[in-house]
Amino acid sequence: MDCNRRIFLAAFALPLAAALPAGPVLAQDRLQVVATTGMIADAARQVGGDLVEVRALMGPGVDPHAYRQTRTDILAMTRADLVLWHGLYLEAQMEDFMKSLGARREVVAVAETLPRDVLLAHDTYESRYDPHVWMDPELWVRVVDTVRDALIAVRPDSEAVFRANAERHREAIIELASYAKKVLATVPEKGRVLVTAHDAFNYFGRAYGFEVLGIQGISTQSEAGLNRISQLVDILVEREIGAVFVESSVSDRNMRALAEGAAAKGQEVAIGGQLFSDAMGPDNTYEGTYIGMIDHNTTVITRALGGEAPERGMRGMLSVGS
Repeated sequence: MDCNRRIFLAAFALPLAAALPAGPVLAQDRLQVVATTGMIADAARQVGGDLVEVRALMGPGVDPHAYRQTRTDILAMTRADLVLWHGLYLEAQMEDFMKSLGARREVVAVAETLPRDVLLAHDTYESRYDPHVWMDPELWVRVVDTVRDALIAVRPDSEAVFRANAERHREAIIELASYAKKVLATVPEKGRVLVTAHDAFNYFGRAYGFEVLGIQGISTQSEAGLNRISQLVDILVEREIGAVFVESSVSDRNMRALAEGAAAKGQEVAIGGQLFSDAMGPDNTYEGTYIGMIDHNTTVITRALGGEAPERGMRGMLSVGS
């Protein structure tokens, strides 16, 4: 029996968290929530407030497509009151473990609850869908609702608090969606082409009317062939696209090769900025929240492609130069 499996089975002998006492919630009495991605962890913190202690397995710059659970992760998940993961094949290397864990612990795949008619098809797997739904705030609101319901299921006596917190967060996300529509509409129609390292922005493109071109497919595990780079160089030159974007969780090597290839053919292409695709910004920063992540992306894309947006974003909170 391998080491991970021994830890996994032994941890189930631990008792479930006892019911909370009346009165103020002490640190040791908070619901222990483990989330795979930073985006899900942020939703759990926003909805749970002081009643939860949330741990994100994947920090800034971590690629969820390639992530494998560690021994420490396994212990944390098997001891948690609630485990939240994305699903839709985002955490491809963790799927078998999560399904096994779900037979014994409260485990919710938050994006799997979205209606199939709002999802985009996967570019490689016929029976699967593009998992990057957080790129459309109006879809992410529905995921926040699922997080709210999962917390209520674990602690029904705190339902009123969870619902109030979720409503506040929903309002902030709707404000974000409105800001994105407003500023992205200022990008000249010809310039509404988003070229990135991999196809993480298709929901963004659908929501805001942008053509999205990625060197790699939906998963960062797909290969970026020389033919694909050559094709994109030709597109950059033919359509006079002036900026491409790197991603915080994907190497910038291919994007810089793309810009250099276009320059060799006489088309100057700038690196328009770094976008947060599969992970949020640094911990304890505005960009390290879901609102800040999407505000950053929206603002950077708008300004780099010739539109008008405040340098510091929707709330004036973006880092200078972001």
